[in-house]
Parts: sequence; structure tokens; C-alpha cells
Amino acid sequence: MTISSSNNKVAVITGSSSGIGYETSLMLARNGFITYATMRNLNKSENIKFNAGKENLPLRLAQLDVTDDVSIKNAVQAVLSETGRLDVLVNNAGYVLEGAFEHLSMNELKEQYETNVFGLIRTTQAVLPIMRKQKSGTIVNISSVAGKFGYPGGSAYVSTKFAVEGLSESMAYELEPFGIKVIIIEPGVIRTNIFNSVVIAKNSKDPNSPYTQTTQKMASSFERMMKDASSPELVAKVVLEAVTNETSNLRYLAGKDAETWLDAKRKMTDEEFYKMMKQNLL
Repeated sequence: MTISSSNNKVAVITGSSSGIGYETSLMLARNGFITYATMRNLNKSENIKFNAGKENLPLRLAQLDVTDDVSIKNAVQAVLSETGRLDVLVNNAGYVLEGAFEHLSMNELKEQYETNVFGLIRTTQAVLPIMRKQKSGTIVNISSVAGKFGYPGGSAYVSTKFAVEGLSESMAYELEPFGIKVIIIEPGVIRTNIFNSVVIAKNSKDPNSPYTQTTQKMASSFERMMKDASSPELVAKVVLEAVTNETSNLRYLAGKDAETWLDAKRKMTDEEFYKMMKQNLL
């Protein structure tokens, strides 16, 4: 049975069990979107289910693992069967792999790319035929200011976000003729579980590593930054603004720190920015 009408836009958000995905799912549902909060493990859905029920929101849950083609196909098919359309995809699922570049194993790197890059690609390719047929749709890719500059210990995560930036720009040209928008959201440091659940490269845990001093300094810097981190709700508000604005931009920053860093990046030479980052982080 179709539950949507031309007035009810349908949104799918990946990685909705916590953080940005969680808040974005609730934000869109509160603003009238028929929202599918998806996650790899539905056992982590209790909080969002409780809040959606309490507020009587048009929010549904669906299992979706961005690293699994069958899981994606089943989730997208379920949404289409129930609603007859799909208007917004928010590619949010991701995690942070930290460690000195020399210490990163190929398996660790591949797993990072499987979720942060190939997961985004799989999910987007699954919804594009639907959006093309509709002649409308919005793809929102949650990137990061780390998609604009690197930092010590972040080569794995940073390179996935650089990839997301390039993918998104190229997609925007191709999809515009079909009425499909591409939007990139670039948060700064956000108070979410992503930093509590950082995956540390196995070889970087060795206390005798030549990079231990750098790693420890970076850990202290992030601890400091987390004290002034923005809330995931701020990012959700930016997503809402982007998907409801008829003349949406390609890029949206989320967080004062993101604005400060990218303003410095624009105004400084590469050498000046590099020196500033070293002073601030190391």
C-alpha cells in the first residue's frame, strides 16, 4: 500500500542508531518527511523508536548495512513498496580509523573505504534509478572539514572524505539534468559516538611506535576540541535547511570550528596553514 502523496516526501538516512544520523532522522520526521531511519543493527534502534513513538512521528525503521548489496537492495525495495517514491537520501554511515599511515594495514584501509566510500556509492546507485524516474530527488553526503585538509594520524579517514567530496562534485554535474540535487555537508568536530568509537590501527597501539608522541599529542588535541564540539542536532538542522531550500548550495558547513578552519584555509598559503595546524595540534 502506498502511504505517501505528492505532499509527503520520503527520506532515507543511513547510520541512524546514534549521532548525526539519529538526530537527522528525528529532525526530518518532525518536519513532515516520511523518514526511514536505517542502521546495520536494529538492536540499536530502541532510543529512536521510543522518541519517534512519544512524538507520534512518521518515522520507520529499516535494516541497512552499507557494506552489503543485498541489505541495501532489500531496504530500498521496502521503501519503494511502502511509499512509491524516494525523495531524499542522507549518506551518513561511517566511522573513523586513526593511526599513522605507515602502521595502517591494507585490510584496515579497505574496511574504512568499504563503509565510508563504497557504502555511500552502493546506496546512492541503488536509489538513483528511482529518482531519475521521478525526475526529482536529493542526495545528501555527510562529509567533513576533514574532506578539505589533513591532520596527523588521519590519513585513512581524511582520504575517504576527500573521496566523498570529489564524488559528490562529479555526481552533481551528471544528475542535475534529471532534477536530482547533490549536497555536501561538512561538519567540524561534533559531539557524537564517532569519536568514542574510533578504530585505532592495530600497529599504532604499540607503545614503542616511532609515532607514539604524535599520536598522544593528537589525542590530547581532540580531547580539547571535544569540549567545544557542536551538537549533532546542529548538523541535523543544516541538513533540514539544505533539503528544504529550493535554491540549495552544493556545500554547507556545520559548526563554528568548521567555519574558522576553512576561512583560514582560504586565506592562507598551504605553508601558512600547515604551520598553523602543527602549532594547534602538535
